[in-house]
Amino acid sequence: MKYRFEAAAETMSRPKIAALQLKRLRQTLKNAYDNVPLHRKRMRKIGMQPGDLKSLQDLTRLPFTVKADLRDHYPFGMFARPRAQLARLHASSGTTGKPTVVGYTLKDLATWADLMARSMACAGARPGDVVHNAYGYGLFTGGLGAHYGAERLGATVVPVSGGSTERQIVLIKDFGARVLCATPSYALVIAEVAEKEGVDLRRSKLRIGLFGAEPWSEAMRKEIQIRLGLKAVDVYGLSEILGPGVACECEEMQAGLHGWEDHFIFEVIDPDSGKPVAEGGQGELVITTLTKEALPMLRYRTRDVTRVTTERCECGRSHLRIKRITGRNDDMLIIRGVNVYPSQIEAVLVGMPEIAPHYQLVVERKGTLDHVTVELEASPDVAPGPEAYARIGAAARHQIKSMIGITTDVVVKKPGEIPRSMGKAVRVRDLRPKLP
Repeated sequence: MKYRFEAAAETMSRPKIAALQLKRLRQTLKNAYDNVPLHRKRMRKIGMQPGDLKSLQDLTRLPFTVKADLRDHYPFGMFARPRAQLARLHASSGTTGKPTVVGYTLKDLATWADLMARSMACAGARPGDVVHNAYGYGLFTGGLGAHYGAERLGATVVPVSGGSTERQIVLIKDFGARVLCATPSYALVIAEVAEKEGVDLRRSKLRIGLFGAEPWSEAMRKEIQIRLGLKAVDVYGLSEILGPGVACECEEMQAGLHGWEDHFIFEVIDPDSGKPVAEGGQGELVITTLTKEALPMLRYRTRDVTRVTTERCECGRSHLRIKRITGRNDDMLIIRGVNVYPSQIEAVLVGMPEIAPHYQLVVERKGTLDHVTVELEASPDVAPGPEAYARIGAAARHQIKSMIGITTDVVVKKPGEIPRSMGKAVRVRDLRPKLP
C-alpha cells in the first residue's frame, strides 16, 4: 500500500488540530487506563479517570513518564496489548542497565510507515526515488523505520545499513540514489571516504539527505551540504514514542521540524520544575502519543532540549515546529559553572579552517571540578607537524573560549585518528569516577 499525500492533514487549522487531539487523547487515556497497570495506578492516585478529561490543558494533571519506567517494567510491563498481539519488538542496547523495550501492533507499524512516508515527502523525497538507507538495521528503529517509510512512499529502497563505506559509495553512484538516509556523522564519513577515493559525490544524483538519531549543529549541516551536494534535512523521532518520523523539516524552509500533531502532543517544560515554558522558550520536550495501540506514552520526558513555535511555516504546513535539538539534559556538561552541550562545541569547531569535522570531548575530574579536553583532527590538507598542530589547537581553544566561555585543553590529532562511527557518533568520553 503506497502512501497517499493528503495536504489537508498537514495544513488543517489550529482549532481543527486541537479538536482532533482532544478526541484522540481521550481514546489514548482509556487505552492506557484499561490496559497498563502503571498508568492506571498513577491516574487513580490523582483521582482522575479517562472520562474526566475535558480539555487539552487537563493533560498537565498527569505525571510524567520517564525512561526508567520502561526499565523498571522490563520487558513487557508497559504494553497495552498482550505480547502475542505484537507484530514487532525493538529495544535499546542496554549499555547502562536494562534495555528499554518497545512494541508495535500491525496498526502501529502501518501508522509508523505512514508518518515516515509523510516525513520523507516533507523533506523532498518522491515516489520513484532511489533511497540509500545507511541507518543501522536491527533493534535500532532507524533502519527499519526509514525502510518501510520509503516503501510506503513508493520509493526504491537500498537497505545497505552502516559499514562497508567504500561499497556504499559505489552503490550510491551505480544505483543513482537521490535520497540518503543516515546519521549526520556517518554522512560525513561517507563524504570523507569518497574524497579519499577521488569520487565527487556532488556530481552524483544525490539531492536530499534525511539525517537524524543524534544532535547536530547548523555548522555540520552546511558542511554536509557542501561536501555531498545535497539538501540536508533534519528528521526526528525516538523509539519510546515511535521511531523516526515523529517530526521532520520541510525541504522548502529547513526552519524547524514539523511535529505531526495529529498523532502527538508536544509540550516544552522547565526540566527542573516541570512547569510549562512559554512558546518560544527553551526547555525539555515532552511528548504524548495519540494513536499508538501497543505502547501509549503519556507525557514522556524525552530529555531533548529545544523550543517550539506554532507560527505557520511558509511552506503552508500548520503543525507546530520544533526548533533544532541543541542537546539532551543528560548530555549537558557543567564546566566551572557553565552549562555546555557537545553540539555547542561542535558548532564552534565545524567550519573552522584546517579542522576536520570529527571530534571527541574527554571529560575528567580534576580536584573538585570537571575538565574538558577537546580532541580534534587536522584537515588532510594540513602539513603534519608540531608547529601547525599547535597553531590549530590555539585557534580552537581561543574560539571555544570566545564563543562559549569555557577554558579547555585541545589536542590536535592526525587525520583519521578520531574514531569513526557507522551509526550514532560517540562525542563524549566520560572518565569521571562513577558514583556508587
